Amino acid sequence: MEGQAPQTNPAQQQQSAEDAAAKRAQEEEMRRDVMATVLDTAARERLSRIALVSPERSTQIQGILMRMVQSGQLRGRVSENQLIDLLEQMEDAQGKTTTKKSNIVFQRRRDPDDDFDF
Repeated sequence: MEGQAPQTNPAQQQQSAEDAAAKRAQEEEMRRDVMATVLDTAARERLSRIALVSPERSTQIQGILMRMVQSGQLRGRVSENQLIDLLEQMEDAQGKTTTKKSNIVFQRRRDPDDDFDF
């Protein structure tokens, strides 16, 4: 029995899961509060529309804004135009790292009865 890992009972696992869920909920609430104080109304509406379409992009933007707030780069509220500029900068940065463009090729079946033998 020396080489075995200590066993945890289900009650401890459930408690740790509840603690983790509570911590995530607290972090999400803090994020919402910071976004409410940092973004003006139009920028908040735009970010919520982005979240509907692309939740991961919205999370990235919120993370960038949180880092800017924590480092003191933001002075005052972020307007919708400033948010658009931030989105464009993010697109440019992703465009530089992702040089592969998607290419769509249409392959149509040829019907044996087609008379394209001019």
